[in-house]
Amino acid sequence: MENKRSFEILDVTLRDGSHAMKHAFTEEQVRETARGLDQAGVSYFEVSHGDGLGGSSLQYGFSQVDELELIEAAADECKNAKVSVLLIPGIGIKEDLQNAVKAGAKMVRVATHVTEADVAAQHIALGRELGLKTVGFLMMAHMAPVEKLVEQAKLFESYGAEIVYVTDSAGYLLPHEVKERVSALRSELSCEIGFHGHNNLSMAMANTVAAIEAGATYIDGSLRCLGAGSGNTQTEVMVAVLERMGFHTGIDLFKIMDVANKVVARYMQRPQEITGSSLIMGYSGVYSSFLLHTQAAAQKFGVDERDILVELGRMKAVGGQEDLIYDVAARFAEQKKTLV
Repeated sequence: MENKRSFEILDVTLRDGSHAMKHAFTEEQVRETARGLDQAGVSYFEVSHGDGLGGSSLQYGFSQVDELELIEAAADECKNAKVSVLLIPGIGIKEDLQNAVKAGAKMVRVATHVTEADVAAQHIALGRELGLKTVGFLMMAHMAPVEKLVEQAKLFESYGAEIVYVTDSAGYLLPHEVKERVSALRSELSCEIGFHGHNNLSMAMANTVAAIEAGATYIDGSLRCLGAGSGNTQTEVMVAVLERMGFHTGIDLFKIMDVANKVVARYMQRPQEITGSSLIMGYSGVYSSFLLHTQAAAQKFGVDERDILVELGRMKAVGGQEDLIYDVAARFAEQKKTLV
């Protein structure tokens, strides 16, 4: 029997995938992917630097092509789909969002650490003022108890967020933990609830199903899992799974498979698999976008990247603290010399 409950699959290949691509998307790659997503029936997909608007920097990695050009190119390819952008307060500023709207963005997802929703009030208000579908995105959702998550989600809703996301940035959560968090938000909020998963412990699909069963109506995925760490819930697989569950996704399975396998697979720099490093990220609760930075630091200082990640997890490092990666690597290298 078909389940009629409506929800949206939001594809993040062209934003979360920017981490895995070292922010080197070309305009043609973005155009081809956007065209395929639009033709497959995806309603929303995200385009920006992996760390959101304004993320192109020494700290986070420079973009090969200006993100506004990529947003404009993606929007130009859309007949029905709408382009979303990510904005992290402190990285992106008011002008970045205004320029993104001029380039064709129709949705903004304002992302904060799970305990810091209060820094986003003006950004949410601006999104609504600009006529955007406006979303609150609570990152590293495993780092706060459920009661705190609900408190912060209520703040987002009070600022005007139309959707609030439980974001498993580290791929740390297990299905029962996702269900508990989404259920709590569903019972306490009037707005819609979303879920964004990472696959560092091979839980992304199971967590996504748990989120849907608990009442989430916006679900993120990326084609071929292209995203930070071991990537996200795989969009084309999610479509097949949800069809099996009796949901009508509105997405053409063959067409979404084609854009994944004939477009995205062609430009991926490496397979999205669960390596030792990304596994430790999920196990230790470390931000997925730290992966390539950690590998570079480990190589530079001649230390084991797993040791760096375990220490970052112990320190409870969060997005925006990428400098800690090199500090930890340097400290381990110094300790290694002392032992010798």
